[in-house]
Formats: sequence, C-alpha cells, structure tokens
Amino acid sequence: MRPLVSAMTTFRKSLLAALKSFLRGKSFLQALLAFWISPRKLKDQHVSATTTKTLRSLAEFLKEAETLLLSPTEGDKLRIFSSDLKAQFRERLQTHPECMLPSFNHLLPTGKEIGQYLALDVGGSTLRVALVQLRGREAEGRGCEIVRMISFKITPDIKRLEGMAFFDWMAMRIYDVIHKDGVVNTEDPIPMGLAWSFPVEQVSLGGGLLMGMGKGFLATNGLLGQDLGEIIKLACEKRGLNVQLASIINDSTATLLSQAYTHAETRFGLILGTGTNIAVHLPVSALSRFKYGARPKSWFDSANHVIVNTELGMFGHDILPMTRWDALLNASHPRPEFQPLEHFLSGYYLGEICRLAIVEAVETAGLLGGELPPSLMDPYSLDTELLSRIEADTSSTLEKALVAFTSAHSCPIPATPTDISVIRTLASFISRRSAALLGAAVFSLWELRHETALEQACEDDEEKPAAEEDPTTPPHTKVAFTGSVIEHYPGYLARCQKHIATLVTGAENPILAAGSIDLVPAVESSIIGAAVALGCALAEGQTA
Repeated sequence: MRPLVSAMTTFRKSLLAALKSFLRGKSFLQALLAFWISPRKLKDQHVSATTTKTLRSLAEFLKEAETLLLSPTEGDKLRIFSSDLKAQFRERLQTHPECMLPSFNHLLPTGKEIGQYLALDVGGSTLRVALVQLRGREAEGRGCEIVRMISFKITPDIKRLEGMAFFDWMAMRIYDVIHKDGVVNTEDPIPMGLAWSFPVEQVSLGGGLLMGMGKGFLATNGLLGQDLGEIIKLACEKRGLNVQLASIINDSTATLLSQAYTHAETRFGLILGTGTNIAVHLPVSALSRFKYGARPKSWFDSANHVIVNTELGMFGHDILPMTRWDALLNASHPRPEFQPLEHFLSGYYLGEICRLAIVEAVETAGLLGGELPPSLMDPYSLDTELLSRIEADTSSTLEKALVAFTSAHSCPIPATPTDISVIRTLASFISRRSAALLGAAVFSLWELRHETALEQACEDDEEKPAAEEDPTTPPHTKVAFTGSVIEHYPGYLARCQKHIATLVTGAENPILAAGSIDLVPAVESSIIGAAVALGCALAEGQTA
C-alpha cells in the first residue's frame, strides 16, 4: 500500500501546486500545464515501484542536451543569428515604441569634466547618495573617486511610503550627505545627477515625467505624470536645500558613461545580472524622427550622436534557438513574447531553464535516483547563483558542489557525485549558450553602429557637425559591463569575449575584421555614471 499512498500524496501535492498557481493569477490552462509537467507524473510511476521509469541513460540525455543547447552557437550559426538580430535592431530603430529609445544624452565625456558632483542612485532595494570627484582622464587611476557615499536600505516600509512621503525621505538622506563636514555649500543651487532604475518619460536631459515604479513602491501615488526633477526639488526645499536635477539616466547609460570618462573608446554599456540591457552610442540619423518625440530644434542642431537604450531583452522573436525547456518556460510565463532574448541570457531565467532540464532528466534518465527534490517542484526554485557555485567546483570529487546543491535542495535519495556532475554539465551548457548569444548581440550592435555611421557620413551636409569618428578606419571599441552574471559566473566573461573576438575576425567588412571589441568592467557604474552625466550637462550648459 505504501507506493499507492505515496502516489496519492504526490497527486494531492501536485494538484495543490496547480491550484496555487491558478490563484496567483495564472490561467487555468497554465495551471494544468504546470501540473502535467510535474516531475512526478502518476502516469510515469509504477504502483509497485518507488522510482520513475528510466527511458534512457544519463549519457544519452546529456548528449542530446548538448546538441540542443550548443549546436546553434557553433560554426556559422552564431553569425547567422547575429545577422538576423541586426535586422531586428534596424527595424526597431524606426518604429517600435518600447525599445531602441533615444535618451537626451548626446555627448560622451571628453575626460576634461573636472569637479565635485552630487550623484544619486535609486534602485529597487537601495538609495545611494554620493559626492564624486572627477579629476580628468589624464589623472590615470584617479580620474574618478567617490569622496563620500552613504547607502540607505529601501525597506518594505519605505516602499510603502506614498507620494511625496517617499521623496521627503530621499531628501532627508541627501541632506545627511551634503551637510556631512560641510562639504557642499547649500546657499547656491546644487546640481545633481540621478541614476533612476524605474520607468520615466524623459522630456529633457534633467526632466522626466514620473511613471509607475512597480516592485512594491507606492511613491507614484498621486504623482504620476509629474516632473521627477520638480518633485525632488520640492522635497529638498523642505529641508532647506536648493537643488537642481540636471541629468537623469538609466543603469545601462550610466555604465557606458562611467567608463567613457576614463576610456575614450567606450561606446556601449552592458548590464547582465538578474536582467540584461545594452546602451549604445549611435548616430542621430540611425533612428526615425518618430522615435525622438517632441524635442526642440536646438537639440537636433547640437546632436550628432545619441545614447540609445536598446532594451535588448525585447529582441529575438522567431530567431532564437528554442529547446523544449525554453518552450516550457514560455508556456508558464505571463508575458512569453515580451522579452524573448532576456529568457536566454539573464540570471533570472538561467536557473529555471536548468531546473526544467533537471526535471526531465529525473523523469526519463534516472537523475537523482529518479526522485526530484520536493523544493525543485516549484518554478524558479533553482537559483542561478547556485549554478555558478556548482560550476565553480572543478575538483574531481565535486564535494563543494554536492554540499551546495543538497544544502539548498534536500534529496529524497542521496545525491551522488555523478548526479552533481550531470547537473554541472547542464548548467555549463546553458551558461555557455547565454555567453555565445550575448556575444553575438554585442557584435551585431557593433556592426550596426559602424554601418549607420557610414550612412550618416554619406548623408551629412556642410551644416552638420563633423563626424565624431572616422568610419573608414578599423574601430577599436570598449564595452563597459556590470552585473552579477557577467562579473561573477565562472568562465562567462571569457567565453563571451572569445565569441566576440571570433565574430570580429570573421567579419565580412575588412575594416571591421581589423577592429576589436573589448569588454571592460565598470566599477560603481551607477554612481560614477550619474556624476559623469552631470559633468557633461554642466559643461554644455544644459541644466534645465
């Protein structure tokens, strides 16, 4: 009777999980799908057995997984994907309202912006206020220095502050930093640079209309559509501070600017952590006028290039190398078509793809003795950070990886080094695919940037400013990067760089084939980038 009781218990647990999924807002069809792809389907169990039926060996499973996940990144397939992706980039430079979004930042730093700047970084969990000293590009190793920075945790209680109450809290924190040792004279207007990690409808370099923040924040209640700069100014005035928000940027733009200050060849800012995005410096003419909205003629008169927020994750429709595990992820995702490339690249999804593959290996190849850890029955229960620790263990015994996995997921049948080796191999396939596709995306944007620069050079008339770069010489470009996956996942950065180098040397255009793309880390990119954006704005006299 025990197997029957076990089967009935499994049925109840799976049905309960499906109902919970339904109550969370998923469709009934999605809830049923989650039930039927459960790793312990009753139809695959023998009433007289305690393990699932093994249909193939683990070696056979891994061989197929390698083919499915890695063959699309080999040979000319990655170059073909890059070309297809470039076509999507080009199309959406003209029409799409949610990606390829031009900022108001059109100048890269000269490296001569010098002074002390007040910078803010507002993220989902932390507010950081800093005083940043810019000493110039020639001050090698000391060009950017955070003189003082204080981080303030944005707790759930802070998130629940409604309307001006949240910005009053921000103003208090700004006051704390400014008045520390009397660093800044508050009698004169204090310009600020802001890195804002939430949606905003930017209307000028330092002005943006507040949009919903999500992530549990109530700060927009009663303030939607109002100018963010004016809101912060009003909150600071209550504390006796005369401030002026001179620049607003997002995290990918901040990453680009933070390195462009010290490395003049920087043209991209790459984020790859929980999510992914790229900012790129493109010719103004690469985008349709529709994309720019209502901007003053003076902006177009002075702008030759513009920093573009690509929203990279939104690309890849119909060209990504889908596996059945990717299809399962999409089937249970509330917006499967919104960010297809993000599902293949970012840390939020890599663990889930691996979990789905593990579920199948348990069912069909006897992984983990044919019994899935109960904790892995829940979607998104396998964290990418755990995969990185497993991949980091290169020992023959995989002892550290075994402890890491079993500490997070208790196994009904004790996991063996062979089990962990299989999981580690699956994780490697998935992370290697991500690194290859990201490399292709970077190369594709680099090619696009060069092509649009040539096109603009042909179209420029005498009234236009001179081109900032010579498109007839090989470009040697730096891509500033930040984010937990590209920074810390074992081997990820090196693999991505290798794929980029291979694509560059094989470029059809001989000018590009003689060029280079180097990934460079951007330390404290949000704060430094906000300060650099402010320095550029003040240098050009664009304070709003």
